[in-house]
Parts: sequence; structure tokens; C-alpha cells
Amino acid sequence: MKKGFLIVLTLVFGCITAQQNAYYQQYAKYQMDIDVDAANYTYEGKQTLTYKNNSPDELKVVYFHLYWNAFKPGSMMDQRVAGQAKNGDSRLQKDGISRLASIPKNEEGVQNIHWIKQNGKDLKFEIQETIMKVELATPLKANSTTTFTMEWDAVIPMQIRRSGRNNREGIDMTITQWYPKIAEYDYEGWATFDYVGREFHAPFSDFDIKIKIDKNYVIGAGGTLENPLEVKGYDAKANIKADANNKATWKWSAKNMLDFAWAADRDYTVENFTILDGPKIYYVYHKSEKTKLWEETKPYVTKFFQMMNAKLGRYIYPSYSYIQGGDGGMEYGMATMMLGEGRSLEGIVGLMVHEGGHSWNQQILAYNESMRPWMDEGFTSYYDSMIMHQLFPPKESVANPFVGSINSYRNFTKRGIEEPAGWLGDHHDNGSAYSVASYTKGELFLVQLNYIMGEQNLSLTMKEFYRQWNLKHPTDKDFMHIAQKISGMDLKWFHHYWINTVKTIDYAVKEVEYEANSTTITLENKGSIPMPIDFSILTKDKKVVNYQIPLNMTHVWKSKDIYGDFKTLNYWPWMQKEYTFTIPYDKSQISALGIDFSQRLADVNMADNMVEVK
Repeated sequence: MKKGFLIVLTLVFGCITAQQNAYYQQYAKYQMDIDVDAANYTYEGKQTLTYKNNSPDELKVVYFHLYWNAFKPGSMMDQRVAGQAKNGDSRLQKDGISRLASIPKNEEGVQNIHWIKQNGKDLKFEIQETIMKVELATPLKANSTTTFTMEWDAVIPMQIRRSGRNNREGIDMTITQWYPKIAEYDYEGWATFDYVGREFHAPFSDFDIKIKIDKNYVIGAGGTLENPLEVKGYDAKANIKADANNKATWKWSAKNMLDFAWAADRDYTVENFTILDGPKIYYVYHKSEKTKLWEETKPYVTKFFQMMNAKLGRYIYPSYSYIQGGDGGMEYGMATMMLGEGRSLEGIVGLMVHEGGHSWNQQILAYNESMRPWMDEGFTSYYDSMIMHQLFPPKESVANPFVGSINSYRNFTKRGIEEPAGWLGDHHDNGSAYSVASYTKGELFLVQLNYIMGEQNLSLTMKEFYRQWNLKHPTDKDFMHIAQKISGMDLKWFHHYWINTVKTIDYAVKEVEYEANSTTITLENKGSIPMPIDFSILTKDKKVVNYQIPLNMTHVWKSKDIYGDFKTLNYWPWMQKEYTFTIPYDKSQISALGIDFSQRLADVNMADNMVEVK
């Protein structure tokens, strides 16, 4: 091959590769006018959507989500719930039967699209349950902008899951995932996942929304209220402005959010407090004896936001609202919809901490939850466990805040129904397996990295990941790149084992031989995931002596850890089942010895990890 042609070919393929790997994200701006018929639980909507294609691709079609179309008998979500009668989400079932199957006709979720236009030209569209496919009149070229306008009407569905009317605590309307929302488009293609009950994804967007509703209603929302003096509940000096139909218009704005969610009720009380060096917090709820614990949560919520700012990165929005509505708890942009009648202070604070923690993962970092629920749920659960351990210290002195999660995972593996965390969120066969894969294994992904690289390196990794990728939709590859760069370790093997398989960790102390001036120990890898090993002895005079046995696949060894200094031994080749080493302590000097005194290792059988020396 001629040298000149080879140079040209290299340049061409180099440009193609650079273009394929280039980062981009789409931009959307919504302007909406919503007119609510509160008496009949319906609304009419008009929407102008400015959409910029920042990708290198020409788009000939776009897709919208119509989530409320799932809330009716015979929908894909109804079929999914019916097919998982014994192992699905209990909130979607009653006596093992899908609750969607019994939704009355007048309470079915409906989103009727009247028309959609592109720059004034009518467009053809096809509704495929919760997905609307739209053929463009003019292809949208790379780095160009277009405008969609549309009108629709909707029926607010029976409250089954997250959205709907008349929830079990008496909230009139919880309005979430409620408008025709353009799907995310990135280098993985269109995120056109059918809604069958689990997660959501969208491009970062700006919102300018006007909601017209009976003047006696109070609205709680994730956004900035632009006219608090014209509506009920937010300012004692308000002079409510109502039109001829006795409706007030609420004006909301928000920037760089995945969605805009709101709830409305005539009996809401609105309270607020400002966190030093943090956001303004709104509580929107039914103030009663049943919700009296909300007042006590305020100092805990204050500490939570301050701790998250310090541990991961600054919360970037001006406010956050905790709104009584929905079922259980669910995170949205600048807001949580949650049940408000908590049985204990720790329980309701735990809900606020977990759902609020999603603001950093689900909203600001904004992973594709449909593809990688373990990142959002798991990383949120990691900080949830860490912070709740500090806010509500356990009665027994436990240094490791993740012990409960590890024990939960350890017990679950014995059931034989585990599914890989790498599966798509809506495609798990078992509801419990989904929860463990996404919440527990996602959390323990970070706990195991903590064990492998040391807590200091993991902390640096998380902060750098947040700094580089906030408001950018990162993937697990982006996270791993930073983790490997900071630690210097090769960690791809661990990511593969933990996320793509259901293999487990199981190490054991196989044999201990005591000699005159030393002790020889043989360890055994009885599991299917290789790991480096932290090994310690407790001396008779109550001192802990630590050893590190590196795993050859990391190639760089952990250099420090908050759990104490250690001596590094020779590495353990990953395919080798046994490892023998000698320590300069005899039997008379040792009180106990074993694997992982810090209790971070997710070993599925702890019974053979420790030896008490008598």
C-alpha cells in the first residue's frame, strides 16, 4: 500500500472515529399553556417545543413519550403486571391481579394528540401505546433547530403508580410524566422504551409553563414560581387573580431539567426554609396530625443537602420541593412526590434523603435509567446509606454503614433468582431481582470499589465524575474511565463480573498452621469473582495488624485506606484457587485472624472468613 494513500486512509478513519465518539446532547425548550378542568380531572394543553439537534446525524423522525397511555386495561403495562402476578411490583397489583385491569373507562389515562406541526407544517404521526413516532416534514440536519407545536387533551388517570387522581392520602392530582415529552437521542440512538412501570429518561430541557386551574387549588411543583402574589398558598400578601371561569394562572419556569412535575390540591399547606449554602426547600403537604413529623424533618433535610454538597458536588438548582402526592416516593426535577403520613421520623427522613439524593444522580448526572437503573438507584442508595448512618447512628457501634445492604444481598443470593444488574430496567423477570440488581448491587458496586481502591480514591472518583459529567448524561464507561485514571488500576474485570453476571464472591480461611515464631495461613477462593483480599489479625493486646493481598488483574495495588495501615504481600493470580502466606506472629500473640475486618467485602458466606485463636 502506498504511503500517501495510507496517510489519507488513516486521517479519514480517524475523523470517523472521532465523530462517532464525540460527545453531544440535544436541547429542548418547552412552552406550555395548560387549562385544567379540576372537577372532571381533565386538562387541555398547547405546547411549543424548540428542539436543537446537536448530534452529527440528520433526523428524519422524532419520538415522543405519552406515558399516561399506559394507565388502562389491556395496555402493555397491564399485560406486564398480569404476567408478573407472583413476582412483580405489589403496588401495581391487588390480590395478585393487575390493578390496571379494573380502571373504569372514565378514569383511564388518555393523551389525545389533536395535531403536531413542524415550523407550521402538519406532520404525520403514529401512536404506539406510550410512544408517538413523528415523521418530519423537513429533515433536521446536524446542528440545526426546529420548532414543534401541538395541541392535546388528557384524562388524569386513576392513581395506580406515581401519577393520577385521588391518591390514598387524599391528594386530588399528582401530575407527573404528563405531557408529550420528546425522547432522548444520543450516540446510543433514540431512547424509545415503552413505559411498563419503571424508569424514565429525557434530554435536558428548559420549561416555561402556565397552568390555569380553579383558584382554590394550591400547586406544588419542581420549578420556580414566577407569580406567587397572584395565586394561593405561597405568600400571605397574595391577591389571587381569577378569570371569568374562577381560575387562577400559575406561572412556572425551570432550566436544565429532565421533566417538570406538579401536584394540585385545595388543602395544601406550603412551608419553606433556606439551607445555608444550599437551595430553598419547600414542603407542600396536608398539614395534620398524620403529617406532624414533617416539621421535625427540617434539620435533617438541611444536613442532608449540606452533606451531599460536600460528599459529591453542589446541588445546582435554586430550590427543591417535597410534595405530598403519588405512591411511596418518586424523584423529579427539583421535586419529590411522596406519601406524607410517615410512621417514624427515621422512616420519613429516609424517604426524603433517598428521593432527594436522586437529584444528583437521576437529574443532574441523568443516566439513562431504562438502560442502567443500577447507576441511578445504586449510586443514590450508596449515599443514602452513608448519610442515614450519620443522621441516625445505629444503637450498636457499627463503623461500616453498608453492612445492612451487604447482608441483604448475601441473603438474596441464597434464593437462586438473582438477575444481572446490566439488564434493561423494564426487562427483569422478577420484581425482587430487579430491586436487588438495581438498588443493592448498584450500591455495592461502589462499596466493592471502595474495598478495592480505598475509600479516599473512591471519594475522589465520585467528585471528579460529578465535576466532569454534571448535566451531561454519562454512562458507566465514563465513570470507569475516571475510576481507573484516579486509582491507576485496571477495573474492567470487576465491572464485568459485578454488572454483567450473577457470579459471587466467596473466600475462606482454609488452613492455619502455627509455628514457633510465625503463623502460616492458606486462603481459598471458593467463589466465582476474584478479588484482592484484606487480611487482618487481632493481637492479644487488642492491636489490629493489616495485610493486603493484591489481585494481579488490577496491576496497581491499593496504597492507603481509612481502615488503617497495612503491609502489601505478593499478588494473588486471579485463576489460582489457593494462596499461602506467613506472618511473623505465633499463636500466643494472636487473638483472632480473618478476611476483611472492615466488613466491606460482599462475601456470600462469612462463616469461614474468621478464626478465633484460643
